[in-house]
Amino acid sequence: MSPPQALREPSAGSPRALRGLSAGPPRSSEAEKPPPPGVPGAAALDRPEPAAPAGRRPTPSPPPRETQVTFGPVTSLRAVPSGRCNDGNRIGEPIMDARLNLFGTPLFGTFLKHLNSAGKVITDSALPPATQELVKIRASQINGCGFCTDMHTKEAAKAGETATRLNLIAVWREATVFTDAERAALELAEQGTRIADAAGGVTDEAWANAAKYYDEEQLAALVSLIAVINTYNRLNVIIQQPAGDYQPGQFG
Repeated sequence: MSPPQALREPSAGSPRALRGLSAGPPRSSEAEKPPPPGVPGAAALDRPEPAAPAGRRPTPSPPPRETQVTFGPVTSLRAVPSGRCNDGNRIGEPIMDARLNLFGTPLFGTFLKHLNSAGKVITDSALPPATQELVKIRASQINGCGFCTDMHTKEAAKAGETATRLNLIAVWREATVFTDAERAALELAEQGTRIADAAGGVTDEAWANAAKYYDEEQLAALVSLIAVINTYNRLNVIIQQPAGDYQPGQFG
């Protein structure tokens, strides 16, 4: 009885023999023979390549698609205060430059002149200088403004503020080194800075608590201070102003 057609060994010249697809393993003599011209070897069966024309060097095949990784172009690498940056800005060495040189812009020169004048009115007010620095630092921390945080912590230290108090401003609620009046000012500053976080804005309780320690003139200075430092914070955050090099008294 002859074996079924599917199990018969193909003849040497059949297509199945050329492709190395015989039913059984190849004989040792056959396995050592190279494939005939124009017939790919067993390792190349999964990805056949056309023969190069005579006189032309073959073009190498591209690597498998799954090994190709393409990265988008990185057009700007900048230092961003307090981690405020997108993923693209985290690649490579940061460029320590602001997006815009505001000091070289005539319009900003005029704007800054008036903003500084408003700040001087607050500085010369009856609101205690130590409280002013605490408010500036806390608002700058919340807004992620590295430049203003650097500036006002150094200015406060130069004015005699202790390292302990400076280190605890961000956690003032749990700290025991601030007076009740300073805590009331910090609460008002936080709520005034985080207006977008609460539909009601600044609460009546926060306002009433501040009014217990500050008269109307001081309250006016405190509200103005919160508004001015938030303006400075937004300017520096938007242009990604680098921080760390400020020297006390740098701006007079």
